Amino acid sequence: MDSLLLLAAGAALCAGFVAGYFIRRLWATKKLGSLEAQLKGKVSSAEAQAKEIIIEAKEKAASLLIDAKNEERERRKEIEALESRLLSREELFDKKEGALLEQGESMHAREEQVRAGEEELEKKNADIQSRIEKISGLSAADAREEVLRHVKENRANDLAQVIQKIEKENREEVEKKAGDIITTALQRYARSHVSEITTTIFPLANDDLKGKIIGREGRNIRALERATGVEFIIDEAPDGVIISSFDPYRREVARLALENLMKDGRLQPAKIEEKVEEARGELSKRMQEIGDATAQDLSIYDLPKELLQLLGRLHFRTSFGQNVLTHSIEVAYLSEMMARELGLNADVAKRGALLHDIGKAIDHEVEGTHVELGIKILKKYNVSDAVVEAMQSHHDDYPYARPEAYVVTAADVLSAARPGARRGTIENYIKRLGDLEKIAAEFPGVKNAYAISAGRELRVFVTPEKIDDFRALELAREIADKIQSELKYPGEIKVNVIREMRAVEYAR
Repeated sequence: MDSLLLLAAGAALCAGFVAGYFIRRLWATKKLGSLEAQLKGKVSSAEAQAKEIIIEAKEKAASLLIDAKNEERERRKEIEALESRLLSREELFDKKEGALLEQGESMHAREEQVRAGEEELEKKNADIQSRIEKISGLSAADAREEVLRHVKENRANDLAQVIQKIEKENREEVEKKAGDIITTALQRYARSHVSEITTTIFPLANDDLKGKIIGREGRNIRALERATGVEFIIDEAPDGVIISSFDPYRREVARLALENLMKDGRLQPAKIEEKVEEARGELSKRMQEIGDATAQDLSIYDLPKELLQLLGRLHFRTSFGQNVLTHSIEVAYLSEMMARELGLNADVAKRGALLHDIGKAIDHEVEGTHVELGIKILKKYNVSDAVVEAMQSHHDDYPYARPEAYVVTAADVLSAARPGARRGTIENYIKRLGDLEKIAAEFPGVKNAYAISAGRELRVFVTPEKIDDFRALELAREIADKIQSELKYPGEIKVNVIREMRAVEYAR
């Protein structure tokens, strides 16, 4: 029974498989037919679209062909129009060329006529001139010279008078203009002059301090004089000590050192040297401040600090009693104003004037004139050549290289010559010049001696028969040595020995 059931089940299963197979195949066949129908529809649709695209492309191609033909037709019309215009212009140019050729031929004919006329006139002029020369007996050149000589003789006096009048008027006008410029500059500049002397009085609280300054056996005062280079006069001023020196810088160092010693209360050689060095340092700072203030007052802002230090040092330097820094500032103001009036470079004139005596800051310490030292200082600190040329000629030691140099020289003379600018009685001034000339005259062979440039130069004229060239060199050295040993003077004196040989004869 069980086996029958199994067989029945197996048969049923086989029948199910067979039935499923046929059903699946029938469904697949049906689906395949549906796909084929869809594909045929798509193919027919694609063919229709392709036909439409082809037709559209043919239509566009035909339209482009028509447009191209129309454009070509228009281009041809434009080219034909251009060709017609060119032809018309060419015809016009041909006509103008013909007309110009005709005018050229006409002008050439006229030129020939003018040339023929000129030749005929030249022949007539030559004929007339030859006739005049025959009649007068003079050639054309001789006649011209005769006329000129006659006019010159008749008008020589008149010409001379006219020239003299013009020169006189010009000279008067120039002098008047120069006077106006100088007086205007002097009126616009107003600065007081404080002339200094060669001594400074240091006040003391009481006379008992004098013994302290002198010290045991005079060691303190000797140490002071050795350290400062000045002379201390104790007994000539009540309740005070006189500090004497030609150098205001040394006097100020000595005054500051003595002031610091009085405050400290200890006076001994070691302390004196210490206070003198402190005074020099303090004075150095003050000189820098004075130089900076001077440059700012004059609106000069690019000077090196070393030059400003030297400018401040000029505050403690005098020339014939006149403060050199005050003198330099005055010369700078005067030079600037005169340069502006004359249309020159006012800045160059002002700088050259301010620095014209810069060499005097070191001329007590370094050999050479203050002009030469000043030039070296300015070149060392790269001051412009224009400023150097403006200051180097103020004592006529160098040629005037630029117009501003004349202005600086004039301002220097004005400042030095102003009444009250320089101290010193006329008697002392004349005595010093006389002593210089007297020293030179004592030497044998000296013919004449003249002190010039306010006593800064001594010119000695010798007899050439008694003094030869070698002896002239020795004589200059001997006179300079005697001046150094016998006279006291500020600055430097130049001894110039001149030996001149003249041979004169007369032809009779």
